[in-house]
Amino acid sequence: MKALIVVAAAALAFPVYAQQKQDTLPNAQERAQNREKVQDKVETTKDKMPTAEERAKNREKVSSTASNATLTTKVKTALASDVGMKTMTNIDVDSNNGVVTLKGRVDTADAKKKAGDIAKKVDGVKSVKNQLKVEKKG
Repeated sequence: MKALIVVAAAALAFPVYAQQKQDTLPNAQERAQNREKVQDKVETTKDKMPTAEERAKNREKVSSTASNATLTTKVKTALASDVGMKTMTNIDVDSNNGVVTLKGRVDTADAKKKAGDIAKKVDGVKSVKNQLKVEKKG
């Protein structure tokens, strides 16, 4: 008997539920408007996305930046690991496509030459711009 009551209640409630649900669903015109809005968003998003060529350039730029940073780190490590260069904290190293630039101050012309020679020996260095200035400490 309980099962019959549950089934009867469900049968009576379902049409009411279905009617409420139908009232909240968008009609054909609202669905068409929603499709237009979505399509506009898709088009706007497509316009903002980089092209394949732009993505390739971005990858190249990131790769180049990473290579430059790696080379700079290698040169700094080589300078720091050399006994005479450990105290030389005034040397700035910059790398761009295999060209290393040394800037800053050193105490002697020998130290300037030595820093340039060390940088030249690092794997990946094509050339060195030694812009170190010799300034004797007073």
